[in-house]
Amino acid sequence: MIKRYTTPEMGALWSEESKFKSWLLVEKAVAQAQAELGIIPKTAARAIRRATFRISEIDRFEKQTNHDVIAFTKSVGLSVGRYGKYVHFGLTSYDVVDTALSLRCISALEIIESALRDIRVECARLALVYKHTPMIGRTHGIHAEPMTFGLKALSWYAETCRNIDRIGSAIAEMHHGKISGTVGAYTQLAPRVEARVLKRLGLKPEPVSTQVIPRDRHAYMLSVLALTATGLERITIEVRNLQRTEIGELAEPFGSKQRGSSAMPHKKNPIICERVTGLARVVRAYAQVGLDNIPLWHERDLSNSSSERIVIPDATILLHYLIRRLQEVLSGLVVNTGRMAENLEASGGIFYSQGLLLALVKARMDRDKAYKLVQRLSFTARDTGTPFPELAKQDRTVTATLDRRALSRVFSLGRLIRHVDAVYRRVGLVAPRD
Repeated sequence: MIKRYTTPEMGALWSEESKFKSWLLVEKAVAQAQAELGIIPKTAARAIRRATFRISEIDRFEKQTNHDVIAFTKSVGLSVGRYGKYVHFGLTSYDVVDTALSLRCISALEIIESALRDIRVECARLALVYKHTPMIGRTHGIHAEPMTFGLKALSWYAETCRNIDRIGSAIAEMHHGKISGTVGAYTQLAPRVEARVLKRLGLKPEPVSTQVIPRDRHAYMLSVLALTATGLERITIEVRNLQRTEIGELAEPFGSKQRGSSAMPHKKNPIICERVTGLARVVRAYAQVGLDNIPLWHERDLSNSSSERIVIPDATILLHYLIRRLQEVLSGLVVNTGRMAENLEASGGIFYSQGLLLALVKARMDRDKAYKLVQRLSFTARDTGTPFPELAKQDRTVTATLDRRALSRVFSLGRLIRHVDAVYRRVGLVAPRD
C-alpha cells in the first residue's frame, strides 16, 4: 500500500523485516520441538534459537535461486554455522509461510479490532448526546417521518458492534497453522511435531491441510474486512448526504488552515468521507480475490501466492487507515441541530400522514377512503404551504371521525421519544441518568 494510506502500526507489521521475523519465529519453534522429540540435536536447537538473517543477503540469494524461502533459510543457516543444516529440517515452504501469515493476520486483525472500538465509542457518544434530537428521516431521499439524530448514530453503533464481533470471528478463523509437509500428509514430520510447534506459537493445527492452509479461511477474513469497510462507508455516505448545502445538518470537521478548493475559496468539501467511500471499494474488491484463491490445483499451486502478497496486507492496512480517518470525522463532527429543526418544519407536518391514516382506520373508516383523504390533504399542504395539521383540523370528514384529543395525539412527537428510548434499552446503550 502507498505511504499515503499506511498507518505506522500496519506499515511496521507488513514490512519485509517483520515478515522474515515471523518466518524465523516459526523456524525456531520447529527446531525447539524437534529437539525435544529427539529429531535434531539439542545443540542445534540452541544454535537456531540465536539465529538471525540479513535482508540484503536474502535479496542476493533470491536473485540466484528465484525462491524467497530458500533465500531466507540460506541466510538463517549461515548465521548458525555448522548447525545450519538443521534449519527448515523436514519442512516445506508453506509450513513456514502460512503459519507465519496466520500470526501476522491475527496481529493485523487485533489492531483493527482495537481501532473499531474507538469508532464504537464515538458512535455511542453521538447516540447519547443526540438521543432526543428530532430530525426528519428520509427514504428514497424524500422526507418520510421524524426520527432522532441519536437513533441514526445508534444504528452506526449497533453495526460497529456487529463488525467488532465479525473481526473476532475472523481472528478465531485465522488461529490455525500447519506443519504437515508437502501435501499435508505428514510424510516427513509426525503430527506430534506440528502440535508442539503450534502450541508454542498459540495456534491450532489445521484439521486437514494440503500443502497450504485452505484458503476459505483467508477468504472469510477478507470478506469480513470488506463488510467492515462497507459499514464505515455507510456512515460516511450519510455524513456526505447530510452535509449537502440544501440539507446542512452535518459536516465533517474543517481545519482552521484547511482549504476546500483550489478555485473556490468558499468550499468546505467532505473530502475525508469521500476518501473512505472510494477506498472501501478497494477493500471490497480484495474480497473477490480471496474467493478466487480458494480453488487451487490439487494440493496447491502458486496462483494464490502472488495476489495474497498484495490483497492481505493492503486490505488490513487500508481498513485501519479508514477507521482512523472516520474516527477523526466522528470526533469532530459538526451537528447542526438548528438546521435539523428547520428541515423538519419545512415539510409543513406532512410527515404526520401515516399517524392520521392509522387513527382514521382505527376509528373504523375504510382504509382506502382514509388513504385518499390523507393523501389529498398532504398534497394540498405541500402545494399551498399550509401546514398539514391545520388542514386536517379544518377538514369536516376528519373532525367528524376524530375528536380533538385524538388529533392532538396524532400531531405529537411524544410517541417517537418513548419508542426511541425503548430501542436504546434493547441495544443496551443507556446513559447513567436513564
